[in-house]
Amino acid sequence: MARPQAENIVVIGAGAAGLVAARELARAGKRVTILEARDRCGGRIHPLPPAEFGYPAEGGAEFVHGEASVTRRLLREAGLATLRIQGARWNVENGVLSRDDWSDPHASELHKALVELRSDMTVAQFLQQHFAGPEYAELRSSILGMVEGYDAADPHRASVLALRDEWMDRGDSPQARIAGGYHALVDFLASECRKHGVAIRFGAAVTAIETSDEGGVVHGANGDANACDAVILTVPIPLLKEIELPAPEREKAEAVGTIGFGNVIKILLRFETRWWLEKQKELADLTFLFSDATIPVWWTQHPGDFPVLTGWLGGPRADAMAHFGEHELIKAGVASLADAFSLDPAPLMGKLVAARAIDWAKDPFSRGAYSYATVETRQAQSALSKPDGRPVLFSGEALYRGRDMGTVEAALASGLETARTILEPNYSATP
Repeated sequence: MARPQAENIVVIGAGAAGLVAARELARAGKRVTILEARDRCGGRIHPLPPAEFGYPAEGGAEFVHGEASVTRRLLREAGLATLRIQGARWNVENGVLSRDDWSDPHASELHKALVELRSDMTVAQFLQQHFAGPEYAELRSSILGMVEGYDAADPHRASVLALRDEWMDRGDSPQARIAGGYHALVDFLASECRKHGVAIRFGAAVTAIETSDEGGVVHGANGDANACDAVILTVPIPLLKEIELPAPEREKAEAVGTIGFGNVIKILLRFETRWWLEKQKELADLTFLFSDATIPVWWTQHPGDFPVLTGWLGGPRADAMAHFGEHELIKAGVASLADAFSLDPAPLMGKLVAARAIDWAKDPFSRGAYSYATVETRQAQSALSKPDGRPVLFSGEALYRGRDMGTVEAALASGLETARTILEPNYSATP
């Protein structure tokens, strides 16, 4: 006799995947409880107080990447607008500022090599195989900088086929921000969840999940036990090893070791004025600044006139600064800007009004920033996402099998897919 369909679902994690899954299930009439270890919703979407930086600054996810169809549909539903990224990209090389209009003379060779690639390999192996010569030094540097910085990935592990799909198939949608910040979308989803009867419990870290003939029980660090018919597990993949799972799920979770997970250090600096305009008036349209400084990437809030610069360091270079505390990271950020603009860092430090440095590897509820595809990742994702009728389902940005893995869009799409798996007429959880 078939078991009845799941009616009582526990969602672990109130990030983007957990919230959208919970809303989808609750709207279908399911009884849903979200257990969240933090004291807020959003996970790696981390709003900072507007008074601190003069606008709704983001300590975590900030940009809407590419087509992002699920994200944009939810934004329309919430009545939230996107702000297209405008302005110019600038480079600093050997102390000289210039607009980022450089193109590599070997770009066509790179495109051809990527298109003709038939078997996967790491980015490092790809460069060694196709672009090892000294004439390709700038091309290698550019690709490695993109992989480590943008994708927060280790080139010796990252899949070149996955990144090829990402680089060559981004669609026509420009990069954007959400008016009011990502937390406006989080607030909408949380409100929708509550409107449909979802219970959201904060400070509810999960230590174990067990299954039986009756369904499942989710155990919390606070001693609570939540009985349910099904569980959706949306925590970042480094945290899976901290939760005691039933044997079948533990076996499946072993596959997460083949999914890359990178770190990001994000530094926000608010100054008294936009002093970089005093250095060079043409920088009025500055959006992104790239250099070879310790913190190599910076951006403004252009066209907003906020005197804030946001620094970004990702991948292995971020791991190398694990021993830095927040104050040391802020000093490194100021020093990097001083180096880029040929300034004395001490006066620049004196112009600071507010500063934050967020090292996501030190966040106990994420242990890093976001995932990326290795050569083995797609196989692992298929194993983890396979609907096998078990009461424990895995979800989140690391399980997303499309392009733009590691983004908020990936988390939202994965959460929806997982919820719809439970809602399938033939889904019946078995222990």
